[in-house]
Amino acid sequence: MPRDPRAYLWDVREAVADIQGFVAGLDLSAYVASGLVHSAVERKFEIIGEALNQLAKLDPVLAERVPRLPEIVAFRNQLIHGYAAIAHERVWATIQTALPTLAETVQALLTELGEE
Repeated sequence: MPRDPRAYLWDVREAVADIQGFVAGLDLSAYVASGLVHSAVERKFEIIGEALNQLAKLDPVLAERVPRLPEIVAFRNQLIHGYAAIAHERVWATIQTALPTLAETVQALLTELGEE
C-alpha cells in the first residue's frame, strides 16, 4: 500500500522544525564550531530531500507545487555523496534563506490537504 503523500510533507515539516530548533540562537561561527549541530542539521536536510524525492515519485502533481524541489533533492544528494566537500556557509545560507519558504509551502499544502 502506498504511503499517504501527506506523510512525506509531515516528515519535511518535522525536519524543518528540528533544524530551526538546532540553530536557534546560533550564528554562523557557532554553527561551524559545533560538529554535533551541523551533523544533525545535515541529517535533517537529507530527510527533507529524500521525503520530497519520494513525494515526487508518488504524487508528481503535488510535488510540483514545492518550489525548487529538484534543487532540494540535489542538495540532499550532495550532502550524502559529496559529504567531504560540504561548505558549512552554504548550509547556513540555506537555513537562513530557503528553509522559511519551504516551511510555509509545506504547511500550506498540509492545511489544504487536511492534516488529520
